[in-house]
This record gives sequence, structure tokens and C-alpha cells, in this order.
Amino acid sequence: MSGSINKVILIGRLGKDPEVKYTPSGAPVAKFSLATDETFKDRTGEQQRRTEWHNIVAWNKLAEICGEYLTKGKQVYIEGSIRSHQYEDQAGNKRTAYEIVARDMKMLGSKADSDRMAAAGMERATPERPAAEPAPPAEPVAPTEPDIRDDDIPF
Repeated sequence: MSGSINKVILIGRLGKDPEVKYTPSGAPVAKFSLATDETFKDRTGEQQRRTEWHNIVAWNKLAEICGEYLTKGKQVYIEGSIRSHQYEDQAGNKRTAYEIVARDMKMLGSKADSDRMAAAGMERATPERPAAEPAPPAEPVAPTEPDIRDDDIPF
């Protein structure tokens, strides 16, 4: 067994529709935010809720699937790895940003959730798939390391 593992599993809800763009070489890349909630009791015994926001990036076929089937509010399972990149902010300070590179995505939630979302106008309908029908699960995508630098990403 290797000496380390970089694996992230998240279940949460999308904060907005995925944004799909293409690199100069034509590789699709989707970016979206995912909210996860944690409920706990504080020192006084009162129940508290904490929400964490995660930046998700999907590449290639998985990016296209995310762009087509995921919408704001949809509950999803994301499996991937965490990546960091450093940049300089406007004030010249060095910062580190973290994102989850998705390797697998599964849509979750019940049919009732899908119906509620469709009624609220939160899910896109297509002739092939009416809004109330759940979308098919995404096919697992073999992890690949694209020859793409951060400078190639159009956003």
C-alpha cells in the first residue's frame, strides 16, 4: 500500500448551476459549488448548524454530464481528490485556494425531491427527459491527469 491517500467523499446540495467551459484544446471543464451541513450542540447545549462550501471541478465526460443534469439545489454524491493552488491577491498577499477534483458523481434525492424542484423551476427539462424524471446516474470516469495548467482554465 502506498504511503498516502487523497480521497474526498461529499454529499451535499449544489449552490448554483454548474458552469461548463472549454479549454483551448477543447477539453470540457465544469465548476460548481457544493454545500454540506453539520449539526452539533455547542457548549451551552444549543443545537447549531454549520455549512461548508466546497468548490468542485469536473473534467471531460463527467463535466458534460454535470452541466447537463445538475442544477442548483440538487443533492449529489461527489467522490474525488482535493487540490490546492496558490495565487496572489490584489493586495499582493499569497493565498491558497482548495478545490475538489471530481472523479465520480451520483445524483441523490427522492422522486418527491425532483418533483418539488421541478415545480419550483429548479430543474431543466428536455424532450428526452421531462423535469420530474430522475436523470440517469453518471458513468464512472477513469481518473486522468489532463495536460492542462491553471492558466488554461478560462475562469
